[in-house]
Amino acid sequence: MAVESVVSVIIVNFNAGKLLSQCVNSVLASNIPVSIYIIDNASQDNSLKYLEAVFDKIKLIKNSSNLGFARAANQVLADTIKSKYLLFLNPDCVIQPDTIGKFVAVMDKNPQAGMAGCVVRNPDGSEQRSSRRSVPTPWRTIIQVFHLNKFFQSFLLTNQELPTQPIAIEGISGSCMFVRRTALDIVGAMDETYFLHCEDLDWFMRFGAKNFSILFIPNIEIVHFKGVCSSKNPIKVEWYKHRGMVKFYRKFFRHKYPFIVFWGVITMVWLRFIGVAIRQLFKK
Repeated sequence: MAVESVVSVIIVNFNAGKLLSQCVNSVLASNIPVSIYIIDNASQDNSLKYLEAVFDKIKLIKNSSNLGFARAANQVLADTIKSKYLLFLNPDCVIQPDTIGKFVAVMDKNPQAGMAGCVVRNPDGSEQRSSRRSVPTPWRTIIQVFHLNKFFQSFLLTNQELPTQPIAIEGISGSCMFVRRTALDIVGAMDETYFLHCEDLDWFMRFGAKNFSILFIPNIEIVHFKGVCSSKNPIKVEWYKHRGMVKFYRKFFRHKYPFIVFWGVITMVWLRFIGVAIRQLFKK
């Protein structure tokens, strides 16, 4: 049974296989006490079997169906009310023993920061595209899609040099979000109407609206084995991702762009989904 601590780690699992146990063991190796909450969204693999040896060190919630990321993560918020910080960590991530302690140290020194992220690397050591980013506004999406990066800055910041100190940016990787509990109580939980993807972008916008900064901490690094949980149903995942992006645009930007521009971007999103789905079909 998990015990209350300064940091509660929330992991939503869906078919992460052995990586879930690697993730949990890396968290258990932390050099500060943590509480671990695992919410399993009706996984169909043997993910949980690999955790049998550590069941007494975690709090496990088994859902009878896949509730989506936000809704599952929000399930344990009431149980973590006394934690100063929450780490929302994907089950296919591996952290270092000092990762959580470093997060705490930086956040304690920056009381206006509501959330923090870090350098998220691929297994080959390269930095993942979503490791640090700006909010993907419709205009920035146009820049990215039409490869206008030479002339304008898109929402991806990973083509820039790593900063030497923690800096405030608009968005971090949703795979590793270190959140101040008091800020969460003011901003509110993740929007459960997003099933998968874009709930993090929604959160970034809402944290900013409440004047909480989002920090990117360059001296913290984790490894993210991206795509493991979605490998069995890639088209379905892409559907949720693109649908989430449309919801995100409608919620925050619908009245900030001319009608023809806004709906042109929405059309572009769905055309992109069709293209991605066709490529996935031909892979099979």
